[in-house]
Amino acid sequence: MAVLIISSLEDWHARAVIEALAARGVAAELLDLSEFPTRLALSMVFEDGAHRFILSRTGGGRVDFSTVGSVWWRRPQPFGLPATLTDPTHRRFAISEAATAFQGLYQSLDAFWVNDPERDAAAAHKPWQLAVAQEMGLAIPTTLMTSSPEEARDFWRRHEGKVIYKTFRALPDAWRETRQLRPEETALAENVRLTPVIFQRYVEAVADLRVTVIGDEIFAASTDARNGEYPVDVRFNFDTRWVRHALPSTVEDGLRALMRRLGLEYGAIDLRLTPEGQYVFLEINPAGQFLWIEMATGQKIAAALAACLAGPRPAKRNCHP
Repeated sequence: MAVLIISSLEDWHARAVIEALAARGVAAELLDLSEFPTRLALSMVFEDGAHRFILSRTGGGRVDFSTVGSVWWRRPQPFGLPATLTDPTHRRFAISEAATAFQGLYQSLDAFWVNDPERDAAAAHKPWQLAVAQEMGLAIPTTLMTSSPEEARDFWRRHEGKVIYKTFRALPDAWRETRQLRPEETALAENVRLTPVIFQRYVEAVADLRVTVIGDEIFAASTDARNGEYPVDVRFNFDTRWVRHALPSTVEDGLRALMRRLGLEYGAIDLRLTPEGQYVFLEINPAGQFLWIEMATGQKIAAALAACLAGPRPAKRNCHP
């Protein structure tokens, strides 16, 4: 059975896993949804007690979903409607119909998903992540999510200004890094009325950690948070050194329980290690990056993901034993 990767050719992570699958002798197909409907045609046929789902490519070639044993829901691209379809109502209708058709196709596949699209979408919501992390006994930052300026100001005062704020979801055209709230920014608190904002007590740390979980396998790496140019958001510390990190078994068990509760097979988890030795859960990205960790530490993450996708397990399987 083949592995289907739903992403794009520009995704280096998808390419790395395709290479790892090829090394195992497993065929992989990359599906870029932005090619629909201009370069892909979808057919779903139900007759004589059977069904078949086919995507045909312009110029030849097709994806026969009956041959797909597992799917990596990596970073699906938006549908690419032709520019000739200009009416906004017609475009919304076309997108709605396509999304509904493909969702039905996904739910009908007798395949193993990394991750199931519905669970992947749910797990990306930060309130749900934190609620589950608490349920699993993981430490989290003191957090306020609010659209009340009064609540925001009170939170900032109670924590003596040691507060960060961040978005619920990053958008390509409205991306913001995690920031520490500055005194002069409290004057902008009234803007909170327009939409909820996440505020958290700043977690002092000796290390930032990226933990990649694939089934029950855990790949942990850390970097010294104190040496970075921007200690508030590790993503902006481009010159820090990442090394392998041994997590306590209790933390590993908590992260595995978190993954099971969220219904995920893959997740990239961010933690902070405090000077007191406490591991604090920040968030999980169901499609987070791992290649920079693999290159820095030598951990074989792409190979582990390929093994998970290609494993000799029955349909509707998962990577957990």
